[in-house]
Amino acid sequence: MEHLAKKNLAKIGIVTCSDRASEGVYEDVSGKAIIRTLNEYLKTPWEAVYRLIPDDRASIEATFKTLADDEQCCLIVSTGGTGPAPRDVTPEATEAVCEKMMPGFGEQMRSVSLKYVPTAILSRQTAGIRGKTLIINLPGKPKSIRECLDAVFPAVPYCLDLIGAPYLETNDEIIKAFRPSR
Repeated sequence: MEHLAKKNLAKIGIVTCSDRASEGVYEDVSGKAIIRTLNEYLKTPWEAVYRLIPDDRASIEATFKTLADDEQCCLIVSTGGTGPAPRDVTPEATEAVCEKMMPGFGEQMRSVSLKYVPTAILSRQTAGIRGKTLIINLPGKPKSIRECLDAVFPAVPYCLDLIGAPYLETNDEIIKAFRPSR
């Protein structure tokens, strides 16, 4: 019975793209911040499929493909690699593996971030769909991760509904998912 219950868990990929964290130079606080936030948001049981990888486009693309296609994650949330530096290639990797881009996610995240820092215009967060998986790129700082997720997550469960992914129920006291009435 326990095996059956685990099979019904929604799988969510958590990907930290960082050369230094993947080399053990410092701890991955960003990936932990995403997991902590999603634990607060979601009432639906879920399983984190965590990856800590370097800022390397081929690695990012391969990781996204594996999480979407093989692990069957309904959602992949990445952190890091969204700035203008030469090694910041997460948006390019996302675009390469997705069939549809969802530019509204990045627009909303930058809009919210601009309320806190003028350098938000340098951020290139984006989102896209690969099969039945929504991939969202977040910035690298835990405070910014929370601000951006607070801004876009109300639309995530309905987006997942529309692409045929598992139904995610949110904790309405923390964040309320928007689903249009029929």
